[in-house]
Amino acid sequence: MLKRCLLFLMVATSASFSTALPAYATDAVTCPPGQVPNRQTGVCVIVVTGPGAPGTPGTSVTPVTPVTSGSPASPQKCVSPYSRKKVPCKDGVGWYSNALGCYVSPTHPQPPKSDSVWSGHTAGAIYDCYTPEIIGTGILPFWSATSPAGPAAPPDPAQLAQQALSLMRLKAITVGIVPDPSGVGLVGMPNWMWVTNPTANTWGPLTRSASAAGWTVTAKAQVSKVTWNMGDGQVVVCNGPGTRYQDSYGKQQSPDCGHTYTRQGAYTVRATSHWVITWAGIGQTGTIPMDLTNTAALTIGEAQVLRQ
Repeated sequence: MLKRCLLFLMVATSASFSTALPAYATDAVTCPPGQVPNRQTGVCVIVVTGPGAPGTPGTSVTPVTPVTSGSPASPQKCVSPYSRKKVPCKDGVGWYSNALGCYVSPTHPQPPKSDSVWSGHTAGAIYDCYTPEIIGTGILPFWSATSPAGPAAPPDPAQLAQQALSLMRLKAITVGIVPDPSGVGLVGMPNWMWVTNPTANTWGPLTRSASAAGWTVTAKAQVSKVTWNMGDGQVVVCNGPGTRYQDSYGKQQSPDCGHTYTRQGAYTVRATSHWVITWAGIGQTGTIPMDLTNTAALTIGEAQVLRQ
């Protein structure tokens, strides 16, 4: 199957890109026989179709109307108004505008306000319009009061990940510990530490998503470990939520998260849960670490032996 080729031979008319370029040229353009007006630029073009395409070579074809971008519920699509084929929404020049049928980017550096391209305007900016499908156009500057409409650049996925994280409302763990903070523990007796009633937002896993302009990032949060700073200079790292103490355990050591004080005193225990939030979306992935801390106050005494 022979590939269809489009060759646009540009013929200048009264419309000029030295003045503001609207989404479509609004001035009536009269073209010579065999030529049609290009609604994007306001100039006449000769459309030549190669072998295999419908019609006879040299037959003029009315340019197709631009295809609008995707719906807000899905990422916007970029479609050429000439070939009706998808094109990259971003290239080395700028972002594709479905309305203009070209890649648009701010002109750099901006020309002085005295330049005729400003057409007497003092606000807005000058943009470059580049249409790779139209041979010979090069980059055409035009003025616009606002950034030309078209598929917006995808949002920053890291920012959407932060929004998803804020929806999680993560909290520090509720400290479970023996001896009970309301009582007095003993030197040399085993202490048990655990996460009391772990929930999705105190332990995980928890998944939330955030969206903007049809793009979505999904984040998943999970506690990887808990660091227990016991207040006596010792730190205990527990990779799980720990085991809740029961009276039937007696003087046994905790099987997975415990400590023993060797001196009496008042201690502040700091339990820090280390969250790992992984996210993915818009072709990127990332990780966000987060530490949340809760505390408990303990009193440790010594058993006294009374002699008579």
